[in-house]
Amino acid sequence: MFNIVLFEPEIPPNTGNIIRLCVNTKSSLHIIKPMGFTLDEKPVRRAGLDYHDMANVKVYDNYEECYAQLKNHRHFAVTTKSDSHYHHFKYEAGDVFIFGPETRGLPLERLNDIRNQANIRVPMVASNRSMNLSNTVAIVIFEAWRQINFTEGI
Repeated sequence: MFNIVLFEPEIPPNTGNIIRLCVNTKSSLHIIKPMGFTLDEKPVRRAGLDYHDMANVKVYDNYEECYAQLKNHRHFAVTTKSDSHYHHFKYEAGDVFIFGPETRGLPLERLNDIRNQANIRVPMVASNRSMNLSNTVAIVIFEAWRQINFTEGI
């Protein structure tokens, strides 16, 4: 359905929650190393419940390796550093959504990548830094899925 890229994720339960989200939205998860944990750690498995074996998860050593696998799709970098709200775009099945590490977000190199279709953000109160990563992924993916009429959903 969609491709979720976690660039250097740090917090195990967030990735576990996203694995569960991927299974329930028929999306693929792509993880760029380094990670702040291993996928078999207890907090990841607990958050993902028994969905790990059903998930399509690929781990890459670097961003370029991941990009090579997803180059035929549109890429959207999700960041608090954008003025463009996520719901202002028309999404398509296969789109790629790139999310940065929880404590620092995507680096400028990823945000300034001319291969990105756009940098997008989820609106929030102006004085706050950011939202939880797994919540943000869910908001963006469900909007994209809504736009394609919840294809394959019930």
